[in-house]
Amino acid sequence: MRAELRGSTPGHVSVPDPNPFDTPHGSLSGALKGCLGSLDGAGIEKLLLHCATAVEANDATLVQQVMWVLNNIASSHGDPNQRLTSWFLRALVTRASQFCPTAIPSATTGLTRARPMTATELVGYVDLTPWHRFGFTAANGAILKMVQGRRKVHVLDFSIYYCMQWPTLIDALSGRPEGPPLLRITMPSARPSVPPHLNVSTEEIGLKLANFAKSRDVPLEFHVVKATWSCSSDALNGHSNFLQEFASCLLDPSSLGLREGEALVVNCQSWLRYLPEGSGRATDDLSSRDAFMELIHRLNPCLVTVTDEDADLDSARLTSRIMSCFNYLWIPFDALETFLPKDSPQRLAYEADIGQKIENIIGFEGEERMERLESGARFSQRMTRAGFESFPFDEETVSEVKLLVDEHASAWGLKREEDTLVLTWKGHNSVFTTAWVPSGYDG
Repeated sequence: MRAELRGSTPGHVSVPDPNPFDTPHGSLSGALKGCLGSLDGAGIEKLLLHCATAVEANDATLVQQVMWVLNNIASSHGDPNQRLTSWFLRALVTRASQFCPTAIPSATTGLTRARPMTATELVGYVDLTPWHRFGFTAANGAILKMVQGRRKVHVLDFSIYYCMQWPTLIDALSGRPEGPPLLRITMPSARPSVPPHLNVSTEEIGLKLANFAKSRDVPLEFHVVKATWSCSSDALNGHSNFLQEFASCLLDPSSLGLREGEALVVNCQSWLRYLPEGSGRATDDLSSRDAFMELIHRLNPCLVTVTDEDADLDSARLTSRIMSCFNYLWIPFDALETFLPKDSPQRLAYEADIGQKIENIIGFEGEERMERLESGARFSQRMTRAGFESFPFDEETVSEVKLLVDEHASAWGLKREEDTLVLTWKGHNSVFTTAWVPSGYDG
């Protein structure tokens, strides 16, 4: 599966501090000594699973031994294997330090952390690979098809990408033969504290979007639904704050400003993974995944578009999450290797965002673990249970998406899995995008 990435690791890697865990080579177990000469992806994966098993067993001695080996492989400026390993090591250090803080250092190297971007930098971030615009393009194509001929369109936007999707849609709507509709975009004030981070306010984003729409003669109303709840103490962590604020945005559907005669579209881009599972009952907190989809169904939208990363990273078992995460997140590290220098600040910043995801998936549990990704196949089952049926992408949309993918490295590809479009890297699923309508919807 990962042979393209993992067959080229050099025989030995040194790091600036080659022995931070103070574990002499002679004290290593026979199994770990054998791993020192096996630095391909399969060997690294075995080491990570060794370490996870030791962490779960609270075996500090074995944890230190495995981390010593991993630290001699990891390098944030090395090849994709080494760079990926450096972030997994950091995540395991974070987790291990929770039960053995005196034996496990708090960090291994000074790896780059995310910082707020300018709007210009965000454009470059989104355009670096097709990872993000893939979903934008497919969703916009489905929206254009569904709202054809409609004079009023209202988009509820649940996305972490600061409205980056909408200039392209506005541009397309401006060229409709029947003329552009009145477009309304509504988004919640609550946003999960995850990369990318932007150094401009939501209000500024709305103003920029309105100015762009005006230049295209598209009438636009931009509205932010303010949370009615705010944390008054430090008792809740940041993600708990987000969930409470997001739920409060949805408590009163009238705050969404729905109007008679509008074509209502719900757009979810890299959003649902940050909502907890829920039980599927109407009594669930509105921030849960199932209750959120039930609420959306009650709004009777003409279309729901969903894009997210195509992997299952929500297992309760640490070892399962490590294996799934390692066998998925090699993709962006490998892709960046094909066109950016090893010391590129842009590459280091992009990888740091992925590293933050790894650290959250591996290093935390409970409400602190906010990254709970589920695959496109599982999500499709969830949507069907919630009373939706798939809305196929038309050939024009598929052609637009393929054109986008072809602008990037040849290893990127596009495939269809029933009514789902999937972005691939060297044949492996990376991002899925789907469109849905309420079952029996008749417009």
